[in-house]
Amino acid sequence: MKMFLFGVVLLVAGGLRAAQGNEELAGTWKLLHFTRTDVATGEAMETFGKAPSGYLQLGRDGRMMMLVVRQDRATPPDPEKMTDQQRAELFKTMIAYGGTYTFDGKALHFHLDVTWNQAYTGTELVRQVTRDGRKLTLTAEPHKSYVDGKTISAVMVWEKVEEKKF
Repeated sequence: MKMFLFGVVLLVAGGLRAAQGNEELAGTWKLLHFTRTDVATGEAMETFGKAPSGYLQLGRDGRMMMLVVRQDRATPPDPEKMTDQQRAELFKTMIAYGGTYTFDGKALHFHLDVTWNQAYTGTELVRQVTRDGRKLTLTAEPHKSYVDGKTISAVMVWEKVEEKKF
């Protein structure tokens, strides 16, 4: 019985830490910078440009969504007449996913329910977290890039968006 109660206490304490982590990071974050680094060469790449656009939404309920697009995306003249090539280019210049998240005090764990690239649906992405005031830096461990197959590390820098009062 003592072991059972100890286990319950650990589960509750872990849940409280996760809830506190969700509260700490909850809100909307605007992307400031996104850099990929080729692990083999050390070359830094701004695949999405010097000023990509994007938002990361972290809800107090543990749900999340992220959208990132390259800065210089082409605008098709008529959405109804887009070519398959134009659609493919737009797809290649974005990242989008949603699901749930947990924060353990050091890393965000994204559990993906829906993604722009079906290969990621049902997977977990882990990002190391660094905070500096209103800035949040997410660092991905080295992994194979979907863009070019290279082994890369990636860093995204976000800034907290002020909440609007309605």
